[in-house]
This record gives sequence, C-alpha cells and structure tokens, in this order.
Amino acid sequence: MLRIPYGRQSINEADIEAVVEVLRSDWLTQGPAIERFEQAVADYCGAKYAVAVNSATSALHLAALAAGLETDNLLWTSPNTFVASANCGIYCGANVDFVDIDPRTYNLSLEKLAEKLHNGKIYNQLPQVIIPVHFAGQPVPMRDLYELVKDYEITIIEDAAHAIGGSYLAQKIGSCQYSEMTVFSFHPVKIITSGEGGIITTNREDLYEKLIRLRSHGITRKQELMTEPAHGPWYYQQIELGFNYRMTDIQAALGYSQLQRIDQFVARRRELAERYNRLLAGLPLILPWQHPDSLSAYHLYVIRLQTAVLRKSHRQVFEELRQLGIGVNLHYIPVHLQPYYRRLGFREGDFPEAERYYQEAISLPIYYELTDAQQDQVIAALNQVIA
Repeated sequence: MLRIPYGRQSINEADIEAVVEVLRSDWLTQGPAIERFEQAVADYCGAKYAVAVNSATSALHLAALAAGLETDNLLWTSPNTFVASANCGIYCGANVDFVDIDPRTYNLSLEKLAEKLHNGKIYNQLPQVIIPVHFAGQPVPMRDLYELVKDYEITIIEDAAHAIGGSYLAQKIGSCQYSEMTVFSFHPVKIITSGEGGIITTNREDLYEKLIRLRSHGITRKQELMTEPAHGPWYYQQIELGFNYRMTDIQAALGYSQLQRIDQFVARRRELAERYNRLLAGLPLILPWQHPDSLSAYHLYVIRLQTAVLRKSHRQVFEELRQLGIGVNLHYIPVHLQPYYRRLGFREGDFPEAERYYQEAISLPIYYELTDAQQDQVIAALNQVIA
C-alpha cells in the first residue's frame, strides 16, 4: 500500500461549507456560482474573461474549436504531456505533430520550434494552432515563443493544466499576454480542485462569446445572432454545433473556495521543492531546473536518474520506491509513442529528447499537505534504493 501518494487534494471545512451551501440553494447547475468562479479566476490571472467547463480536456477542445481549427488543419504541441493536449486537435479533424522538448525544462524547445517553423514554411506545413504545455508548473518562455510565431498567423493556446498560481515575467499564468487563450485543470491532484473541471481564460470578447456557446450545445438567446425574430421569451436557437461541457455550481463553489488558498498552496509547494533540491543534492540525479524568468507552481517535482552511474534500471528504482510505500509516478509517456499515434505514423526516434527523458524521469510526491517528516521518508527511501 502506498503510504505517501504523489499528489493529493487539500479539503478544509470552508470547502465543505461552500459545497453544502450550493446543495441547499435553488441552483445546482447553470447558476450564479459559475460566473462568480469565472470572474474570480479571471481577476486572479489578470485576464478579461474566463469560461468554466467540466474538464481541462473539454477546455482544450473548445479552445481549439474557438480558434477555428478544422479538418486538415495542423496543430503542434509537446510530446511530453498528457494525451489531451494532442487529442484536442484530433477531435477537430485536424492533424497533429510535435515539437521536441528542452533538456532542462522538459517544455517544448524553442530551438526545435524555430527549426520546425523554418521547415514548415518551406514545405507549406505550418500549424494553425500551437499548444505550448507548461510542464510541471514551469511556464514556457511565452514572450520568446510569441516572437517566433507572430508572423505565421498561428493561434497560441497555453496548456497550463499544471500551472495556475505560477508566473512568467512577473505576470500570472493565464493573463494571455502572449496567447489567445489559456487552459487550466482542476483535477484533484492539481494546484486547486473543483473535483473535475477546467477553465479557459482569454482577453478577446469574440472568443469568450464563442466559448460560452460551444460549451452549451452551440445555443444562443441573443437576438442579434438569431436568423429570425424570437418567438417569445422562451426562444433560443442552436446556431452551431456545440457540446454539453458545462461545469456544475457544486464544482464551481468548491473551485472558488479553493482559489482563496491558492497562494498558500503554491508557496508550500515551492518550499517542498526547495527542500528536495537541498536534501537531494549530491545524489546521482538531475534535479528540476528553474527558468530565471518564471516561478513554477510545482504541480510536479520530477527527478531524472543518472542511469549511467546507477547499478539499477529506471524500472527497478521506480518499483522499489513503490514497494517502500512511496507513491512515485511518471509524467509522461511521450504521446507520439502511444499506439493510437503510432498508427498515425509516429515512430521511436522521432523526438529523441522526450524519449530520453521518459527513460529517466520519476515524479516524487509533492502536495500541500505533505509534511516535512513525510518528505524525509521519501528522501530516505530514495537514498536506500539508489545507494
């Protein structure tokens, strides 16, 4: 049995009361708790608008649709991510390709992106959408990425599922200064949770209005968008194909309550990361590198084993830590190596840095309620296994 999981939510009495208050109200869904949560997230991130949905996967899908991604278009993202970052392009009928990762941040490499843009221009294979992923909570250098793609008419959607509470150039992730939209996740292992849920921030009113429609069947009650005068106060029209991706008021109430503690959550994660950095120094490991222009939210703390000097394999280290009750995990299997994407033509060797990373990476436990004593157990177990 795993005594110490790699991630865990923190629920207090205020969170419970917030949910109970909704349960006792007249609105369980499509009520006032949604807009309150959306406004709070927008204000926190410094964006004009936010649209809450039932998962970050739904958020990525809607963002890609709102960006106009369609059949035979192209989407680029990182291979070091959860499959949803790529799948959202497939959902739209588009083709997907990847940009290999930076060996220090494990984010999409800007050097590789520049090469791929150059070749894409030559062969007329440029993407309509690019999704940089802020892996483990550390932002991609978005200003530099924006400068690379701004002349290509490429829509940037930030996948910040790991990164709410982080910052880049002293601005909160989600401000959309260098992107059209940013997507967050509120899964229980993330920085804050709504049980399940996601949100999209943007500064563009046209995207906001489209996202609102798409999350609820493509339906509008706005007369100016209808094809004929309203038949009465009950009238609505479906003007495009949308989905039921709505968040409930129950989830929004929990998310809003959690948001009140977000800076506390992130501060503790940073303390734990600094403590790992200090106490793991000297072991045959590569520790996370922090970009000087950013502050990571530390959704994950990922080490890389220096397997050339260890007497054990990556798998042995992972399994022995699990046997000692330490809930390590691995983020991520490169997306292009998944069977579905292999059937699309991707092969081993396509993105070598992501593949090297996969052969060495282990995610150690990090979450708000992880105590120093529990972290000491993790460190002791790691010392025991790799000694």
